[in-house]
Amino acid sequence: MSRWADVAGLGLGAAVLLGLGFVLQQRAARARSVPDAAVSFRLLGDLIGTPMWLAGLAAMIAGQLLGAAALGVGDVTLVEPLLTTNLLFALLFTRALSVAPLRAEDWIGSVALVGGVVLFLVCAAPRQARNAAATHADPASAVFLGVVAVVVAVLVLLSRSRDGPTRAGMLALGAGLLFGVQDGLTRSVVGALGRGPDRLFASWPFYALVLVAITGILLMQNAFGSAPLRSSLPVITAAEPLTGIAFGLGVYGERIRLAPGWLVGAAAGLAVMIAGVVVVARSRTLHLHRGL
Repeated sequence: MSRWADVAGLGLGAAVLLGLGFVLQQRAARARSVPDAAVSFRLLGDLIGTPMWLAGLAAMIAGQLLGAAALGVGDVTLVEPLLTTNLLFALLFTRALSVAPLRAEDWIGSVALVGGVVLFLVCAAPRQARNAAATHADPASAVFLGVVAVVVAVLVLLSRSRDGPTRAGMLALGAGLLFGVQDGLTRSVVGALGRGPDRLFASWPFYALVLVAITGILLMQNAFGSAPLRSSLPVITAAEPLTGIAFGLGVYGERIRLAPGWLVGAAAGLAVMIAGVVVVARSRTLHLHRGL
């Protein structure tokens, strides 16, 4: 029980900070969007000097650190659904910065999201990985990263001929996939750090993690700058946990209940969770959130 409490506290704390970081960064990015480029490095350069964006970045980094701490205590399959609740906190922070009240569908979506997370965790009952001491150089990690990299590259190329919400959705999907891989690599890097700094800097996942994180942030900022928050944040919020869970199960061999009844319940939980994400994403509050 204490392990669950530790993971829940760290995971939900991370979700609060990530939700705040997303909202502040999107407000700054929308004010400095570059409409004629699918991925603009100039946008990221402009944002570095923006106090609101820096505050959002600080909140996101703090959230990522708490998330890393949660991954150091619990498995990826356990932590990822908790991090999904960052969308709820983004909704609350957005509400605080706007005049639109929360509507009935906002509450329904929020309940669905939380209910889906709880249903998945209860039915799946994520447990310690079969190979808890998996090496950071596990070839499966490299294969998973390579597949995701190809998918993200295709999304970025396709986004060049799109604009508005479509471009934002494609770039957000790429960012979400990378963030899911980032969460998986974080668990490996935290494990390497526990064996000493020399093991950390000698491991390829550490450098892969840095590259994946930077690329994910770049895609996310451009997604935020291409359309309102509701076009990008929901996609990121849905893609990240699904990718992270796939990483945990496929790479680390984390275990869930496989009895048919429990498996159906876990799948239903994921479906309800994603449905909640979509409903919350269509919130009038998020829709009216338009820059500074």
